[in-house]
Amino acid sequence: MVFQGSSAAISHTGKVRSNNQDSGFCGSNLFVVADGMGGHAGGDVASSLAVRRLESLDHAFSTTTEAEAALQDALADTAAELIDTVKVRPELAGMGTTVSALVMVDSYAVIAHIGDSRLYLFRDGALTQITTDHTFVQRLVDSGRITPEEARYHPRRSVLMRVLGDMDPDPEIDTFIMPTQPGDRWLLCSDGLSGVIDDAHTAKALGQGWAPGRTADNLLKQALDGGAPDNVTIVIVDVGGQHPLFSGPPTIVGSASHPLGIDVPAARPQRSSWLHPGRQAANEPSHFEPAVEFLEELIEEDRRRARRRRLTWLGGFIVILAAIGVVLFAGYNWTQSRFFVGADDDTVVIYRGIQAGIGPISLSSPEEDTGILLDDLPAYQLQAVQQTISADSLADARAIVENLRVEGGGS
Repeated sequence: MVFQGSSAAISHTGKVRSNNQDSGFCGSNLFVVADGMGGHAGGDVASSLAVRRLESLDHAFSTTTEAEAALQDALADTAAELIDTVKVRPELAGMGTTVSALVMVDSYAVIAHIGDSRLYLFRDGALTQITTDHTFVQRLVDSGRITPEEARYHPRRSVLMRVLGDMDPDPEIDTFIMPTQPGDRWLLCSDGLSGVIDDAHTAKALGQGWAPGRTADNLLKQALDGGAPDNVTIVIVDVGGQHPLFSGPPTIVGSASHPLGIDVPAARPQRSSWLHPGRQAANEPSHFEPAVEFLEELIEEDRRRARRRRLTWLGGFIVILAAIGVVLFAGYNWTQSRFFVGADDDTVVIYRGIQAGIGPISLSSPEEDTGILLDDLPAYQLQAVQQTISADSLADARAIVENLRVEGGGS
């Protein structure tokens, strides 16, 4: 049966990219987000080819198994078409695309996924990420090397380990079937949204109860307000609900919406010299599909970066401790250049240091015992000695003692 629900799709170039390499599709039963990569032209072509190939699946399927097989076949055909395209247009070598696709079959959702675009389910006020990113940092998270929060800002967060591209004729696609129910809200999006807006804000927008189109506009605005460094594509699918049911032709957004999107001009050769070396275009996506043997190199580089970070922190800590040590040493040396006259148990004593301490550590020590008995001092002198008398030098302290001896009549 034809899916009963409402939906909307929207795509935006973002604030940094000069072109939109994303594609999105919103039909009667089929919903797709594809994030292309491979340069200014290659990404457009790859995501467009994926959506155009999947477009034929936008009809009612009799069983979920049939829909799942159709998704797998269509994506395998897309990979073959990408390979054939590069044979004709070698300047597009290296192009590829992520794909997150959803086919509704009765009360079930049939899902196909490869790459780092995402599919979420919002049900009963809770947002759940259904797909798993096929990225380097996700492997680090899965292995316990980093936390999900650290993955959001990891320098390798855009490195894809699996992608639908022109190198693999038999791509590994994740497919699964999930029951769905009235009131469910499905979100398909490129990493231009999920990389900028966290799950809490996404859930808040989805939970407002707005129609899919208004909800998609709100999420896009949040991504743009957050800088939108990449293309942003959003598809929202409501199962049943209060909003008008889907009707009319499918909605195609992004590069796939342009009929001539695949007939891109040949890339112009770049001139380079030792003064002006060729550089990667600023709008090219940073993610790519590394070779399998490159994974260990990436992991080792991540370990080296972690070691350097720990050494930097340790070095900074040592420098701070050294600075504190120098200050304490200089301060202690200054205290030992000072003197005062005070009392011990029964005599007048000249002390080196100051009349203070740091916890149990005294900053003074006896320098000379004068031999003057405290009992021989007049009351006013005894009080002064017990309260200590500061001196600028040892000679000054000895002069104070001599004065005590004369005035007190001591020997």
